Amino acid sequence: MQYHDITTDDQLREYCKKISRAKTIAFDTEFVSEHSYRPVLCLIQVAADGELAVIDSMTVGDVTPFWEVVVAPGHETIVHAGRGEIEFCIRAVGRRPARLFDVQIAAALAGAEYPAGLGSLISKFLDRRPSKHETRTDWRRRPLSKRQIEYALDDARCLQPIRDAIHAKLADLGRLDWLTDEMDSWLDELDRSLSKERWRRVSGNAGLDARGLAIVRELYHWRESEAERRDRPARRVLRDDLIVELARRGSSDLKRIRAVRGLERGDLQRRLEEIAAAVQRGLDVPEAECPPRPTRERGPELSVLGQFLFSALGSLCREAHLAPNLVGTPGDIRQWMAYRARKKGTGPICRNGPQAGTDAQRWSSHKLDLSPFSAPPPKLARGWRAEFVGRLFDDLLAGKTSIRVGNADLEHPLVFEPFRPRGVE
Repeated sequence: MQYHDITTDDQLREYCKKISRAKTIAFDTEFVSEHSYRPVLCLIQVAADGELAVIDSMTVGDVTPFWEVVVAPGHETIVHAGRGEIEFCIRAVGRRPARLFDVQIAAALAGAEYPAGLGSLISKFLDRRPSKHETRTDWRRRPLSKRQIEYALDDARCLQPIRDAIHAKLADLGRLDWLTDEMDSWLDELDRSLSKERWRRVSGNAGLDARGLAIVRELYHWRESEAERRDRPARRVLRDDLIVELARRGSSDLKRIRAVRGLERGDLQRRLEEIAAAVQRGLDVPEAECPPRPTRERGPELSVLGQFLFSALGSLCREAHLAPNLVGTPGDIRQWMAYRARKKGTGPICRNGPQAGTDAQRWSSHKLDLSPFSAPPPKLARGWRAEFVGRLFDDLLAGKTSIRVGNADLEHPLVFEPFRPRGVE
């Protein structure tokens, strides 16, 4: 396998000048994230206009020139499940690629499962068996063997042909605009996740009041600072469940903190005063500045209807060669239904009979007018998802469309058809 072996800063700068004129840059990375605050980037494998390269980021002093090329306009960047790769890019240069093609997301729009591993996509779209060697390699160790390098390069080499096969299928399906919309939304969400209130990701905080959330926020920031100082994964410094338990107790008293099971570890014992100080900062936050609890739509009618619509969505997606997991989850459907109810001003939407027709007339279509609301619309009310499922869901809930079981032995047994009252042919 012929490739450029890049191990020095000078070699990287020369290589980046060369690929700056490329029309496509496909790349993959190998990194280790189990033992450090942030993932350690070990290797970058690149396929640019048909030429392969391996950038050894453990020996190259600064790989920023590569990220500068990636974010420059004039080419398409190809990745697979590229969240980690794009995070490296954003953290390095503060920008993201201008045109991104993630083959995992694109494949889901073309009928593949989501999320699908690269090996699965190689089998599906290139009709060959992927290599399974070196999946447990510690990529920090040097020197790397020829077998390890070829294994890593094979992933990058496959990205362009997979992209071409998926692109052709999406063009046939008329979904290239959907992919553009999805990639833009995906990148926007990634930007938000890196810049907004990441402390809300602490698992188990849903039942806390505003004061408890203020304590979670302070403990989270302490944990991040301590994890970065010690270069350890944040959850190894202080687990999420311990943060939530401390917030639930709402006390900075050292005796009460010592009584929390799970804080017996020596390194935590030495930091109890700092933990108590973080709790106290949360207690001292003025009431008006405590973080609000997220709005959660509840109600049995939403739960039952959500399950019904999720089943309908799954059947519709499989028939249309779309991955249901990409289109929406049960939670996405409940959010859409609650949004629809607020939009109409009717409260819970558990209706049928003659009133449904009136509702359908008042409810415009799947193209939603968002102007009355400050909050962004839910996922299923935006972009291609609204186009794909919005009108159908509206017609189902308005009684204009019905679902029946056709042939129960088929893979897609549900049949969608216009509703006909009994006795009407």
